[in-house]
Amino acid sequence: MITDADAAAEKDFREDRWPASLALIVCVFLYLALPRVLIIEPRWLVPALELLPLIPLSITHRRLHPGQPRWTRPLMISLIALINAANLVSIYLLVHHLLHPGKGGVDGRVLVYSAVLVWVTNVIVFSLWFWELDRGGPATRNTPHERWPDFQFPQMENPRLAQPNWRPRYIDYFYVALTNGSAFSPTDAMPLTRLAKMLMAAESTASMVVVIVVAARAVNILK
Repeated sequence: MITDADAAAEKDFREDRWPASLALIVCVFLYLALPRVLIIEPRWLVPALELLPLIPLSITHRRLHPGQPRWTRPLMISLIALINAANLVSIYLLVHHLLHPGKGGVDGRVLVYSAVLVWVTNVIVFSLWFWELDRGGPATRNTPHERWPDFQFPQMENPRLAQPNWRPRYIDYFYVALTNGSAFSPTDAMPLTRLAKMLMAAESTASMVVVIVVAARAVNILK
């Protein structure tokens, strides 16, 4: 049973959508900056599929809370999945062209520089996955409707490390994704559920593939 205090706390916690929306928009621009051989043609397809629903969603439902329409969360997950799939295609094409230089007509240095964009997109995409899935999503996190935690932050284990009623925001999940993509292992928050572990493993694997193949190609270019 939800008490009046719980209802007041639920009303008080309404997370802004704009950080995640901005992160998705950054992914779109990073995708547009890639050379033609690393994207799905036509060039406008993925950006259009991302921005057309994202912009009105961000305007009409700017705050996340348990009372929001049910369709908003599946839509956001679909947008994250779309940009994730597009980036996986870019990773595959990047590795292919780096291992078979000259076939795409793109200079090796351009491919190496493009790998940075692909890697950054990978970090942002998984930060969005972590943000959207942890404890049932940002609309229910730290409310009576939340589910079990997928990530254990230090502030959750020891409340004395943060201000009262501390709760993770998007930037916290971005940091988790950034360190996981750099170190290929969790550093700040520990994954607790199988889903969180599989997501972190997928991010680390994608980052490792990009870093190893790009490093090998960069050595050849320098030679």
